[in-house]
Amino acid sequence: MAKSFKTLKERMSPQARARAEQKAERLIAEMPLNELRAARKMTQEKLAEELNVKQAAVSKLERRADMYVSTLREYIEAMGGELEITARFPEGSVRINQFEETESGAVSAAKK
Repeated sequence: MAKSFKTLKERMSPQARARAEQKAERLIAEMPLNELRAARKMTQEKLAEELNVKQAAVSKLERRADMYVSTLREYIEAMGGELEITARFPEGSVRINQFEETESGAVSAAKK
């Protein structure tokens, strides 16, 4: 007879439970765009409508491994989010603000 997850979890050591919870949190915090969209209960069709593109364009974008930061920002904002880019170093993290939108709607440009 199959055992319930609750029963199996109760039999795990506290250390094993902690490791499993950390891994689950990491998996939830990291997901591809299509899973993020689905988790937000948004269809490709609805997102395409928000972005003023066809559904096929959203599908293609979700399969890409490389894209412009501005494209990613628009995708995230269409779902109601805000894109933040952070660089992590051994001595700490730094939020990169070069790609943020200004009040006028233009993307901040690097000074020449």
